[in-house]
Amino acid sequence: MATDSDDTKKAAAYGRIANAEQLGGVIRLKRKEIGLRQEVAAGMTGVGTKFLSQLENGKETAELGKALQVLQKMGLELYVFPRSADPFKEH
Repeated sequence: MATDSDDTKKAAAYGRIANAEQLGGVIRLKRKEIGLRQEVAAGMTGVGTKFLSQLENGKETAELGKALQVLQKMGLELYVFPRSADPFKEH
């Protein structure tokens, strides 16, 4: 069973997301930061508990529209930009 420190390692910080597992880890981290159980967060975001669980566990085939809905309702934003304009790149 994963511990909170394991979750934090998976999603050490907000920022660049390279895969579905990292996106799920950030969503799980945010949910835990605001103190919500999965069932409550699922209801609040308008998705089922099973969907939220799969999303948090990095399911690569999770429905994009629902994933964006969860991000928005959890107070998270997704940005897309060319690598050449990467605001996280060290100068």
